[in-house]
Amino acid sequence: MRIRTVVARVPVTIALVLVVLVVGVVGRGLWESTTAQPWWDAVAYGLPAFEAGRWWTPVTGTFLVVEPWAYVFAVIGFAWVGLLEWWRGSKVALVTFAAGQLVAVLATAGFLWAASQLPWPWATSLAGMLDVGPSGGTMACFAACVSLFASPWRQRGWIIVASYAAIGVLFIGSLADLEHAFAVLFVLAVNRSFRIQRASVRERRLLAFTTSVALGVVQIVALLVPTNGPFGPTAPAEGPWLDVAIDTVVIILVANGLRLGRRWAWVLSVVWAILNVLVAVLYLALSPLDPTELPIDWGDTDVFLATSVLWLAFLVYLLATRSAFSSHRRRQLGVGRKQQQDLPSADDARALIRTDGGGSLSWMATWDGMEYFRTSVGLVPYQKHAGVAIVLADPLGPPEHLQASVAEFVQAAERDSLIPCFFSSSQGTKDAMPEGWRDLIIADDTIVDLPGLAFTGKAWSNIRTALNKAEREGMVFRMSTYAAETWGVRQQIRAISEGWVGDKGLPEMRFTLGTLQEVDDPEVRLALAISPDGDVDGFLSWLPVFGPEGEHRGWTLDLMRRREEGFGSVMEFLIASSAKVFAEEGAQILSLSGAPLAHRVEDEEGRIAHLLGQLSGILEPVYGFSSLHRFKQKFNPRSEPIYLLYRDEGDLTRIAAALTRAFLPDATLRQFAGAGIDMLKRD
Repeated sequence: MRIRTVVARVPVTIALVLVVLVVGVVGRGLWESTTAQPWWDAVAYGLPAFEAGRWWTPVTGTFLVVEPWAYVFAVIGFAWVGLLEWWRGSKVALVTFAAGQLVAVLATAGFLWAASQLPWPWATSLAGMLDVGPSGGTMACFAACVSLFASPWRQRGWIIVASYAAIGVLFIGSLADLEHAFAVLFVLAVNRSFRIQRASVRERRLLAFTTSVALGVVQIVALLVPTNGPFGPTAPAEGPWLDVAIDTVVIILVANGLRLGRRWAWVLSVVWAILNVLVAVLYLALSPLDPTELPIDWGDTDVFLATSVLWLAFLVYLLATRSAFSSHRRRQLGVGRKQQQDLPSADDARALIRTDGGGSLSWMATWDGMEYFRTSVGLVPYQKHAGVAIVLADPLGPPEHLQASVAEFVQAAERDSLIPCFFSSSQGTKDAMPEGWRDLIIADDTIVDLPGLAFTGKAWSNIRTALNKAEREGMVFRMSTYAAETWGVRQQIRAISEGWVGDKGLPEMRFTLGTLQEVDDPEVRLALAISPDGDVDGFLSWLPVFGPEGEHRGWTLDLMRRREEGFGSVMEFLIASSAKVFAEEGAQILSLSGAPLAHRVEDEEGRIAHLLGQLSGILEPVYGFSSLHRFKQKFNPRSEPIYLLYRDEGDLTRIAAALTRAFLPDATLRQFAGAGIDMLKRD
């Protein structure tokens, strides 16, 4: 039955493989070289065939293979045709294969016709060659399959495909390698699925790290083995040793810095890439076209020139993903140059929260990217964007001195020509603001009181149903921490999170919305739903909420992620199970946090509040703030308002731009435009 199912799903692939094998038998190519047959010139494709008027050769040459041993690789290549047919159907697979093969053959011939007009030995040599085989079509299907991968594997797959094609052309330089490159470019141009800006910050840093290491490995390997690319042939160990050695040292210095997103590593990588490209351009500009008159033989510089092309591609990637690498440290608000070494840190913020307590969002002040203004009585966590100093949640320190901290921060911000505002603040901070400040409710903090919690009564019927269903299906709940989990579980968590990020038109939001980087904190709890098969079906992260004198008052929900096609009610199961555990531990509250822009605007809240409500409606198709808020109502929470506090309406334009950059620090104008088009389509 399984074989019958496979045959029914991939008939085109099976037919193509059978045709290739039958032609191999009839033409004796399975045991003899096809190039030795008397009819070789009549069936092989290439520039000489087209110049002779043999326009049928792209069809006849497709089903032949050059050498008997190459049939193994030809048949294996059809696996990508089969995979594409399995995923997208026979029509898509057949069209992709046929179009990819035709474009690869014709584009290669056209390129070589133009290039052979120049005194370019490599192009002239290839222009006189013929070729056969289906590798252009199978490579196109390979690229098309990669475009269907789930994020982040899609971006990783494209890097592998593009690297394979580029390295093949630059260092091997055969006719087939050129055809493969044009097949990949064709698919990439048609489906445009390589959008690295949609990848998470971690993914972009990881790709930069991997690419830099791969670039060093390629240079070393190309130096040790013979090559025959566009810049000429080389013999083993006759390339530019000094150039490769210096490049390798630089890569070793910057690779880990790129992985960690260090700005200095990005700057050094960009500078070195530019230097490699400029040296190659200068060499070519000063070299005469006649290779015999060159001061240095082409063979000696082949590796150098070919790797310069790779450095150029790496440079383009670094510039396109520059926002993923943190900027150099700037002077913090209210701190002079001589005080830089005594800057408050996230550890100071943690200590204050444990000592004096904080609100349900206060632990977010310890996240990466925050700066801290030290007041006479505490700390104020903030970020700077677009000339605005945005305070996150409430100032830290003794609650009775809140007004003093607010006043000192506002004064320092205005002294530095920054617009001060307070985002996601509680009622206490609102009451401590200077006279005349405006307030705007931007969300409702949804809080579940844990003492005496029991999922009884009609109001809890949905939650009881989810718990009962989870028990029937064998779901297991586990409260843990990220560091305590095994490598395999952590990889599943990453895969779930990366897939969720990559499928959105805009990148992962930040500021008051955490990522896996924030989950890897010993104070943060991790709630896991494990299926009977041992798979992670979903997970939550819980931030600690402290009261005065280190009292562990409760927990705040941060990340919510689920696996596609997993247990349907996994989020209800996870939240309810977490509430039980926290209640047994003596916690007082469980904050489900507030969905941004999900507050229901009342008539008396003013025009600005109604405009914010309209913005929520526009963004709903992209981020689902309102639907998230409705989901949280299943747990019958009470609500506490969350405020945006600002001086006056004249600041709102700048504040809006700053908040956009705070929440979406890596989004591009193109992504905003694409998201807008998607929203219009949904409407």
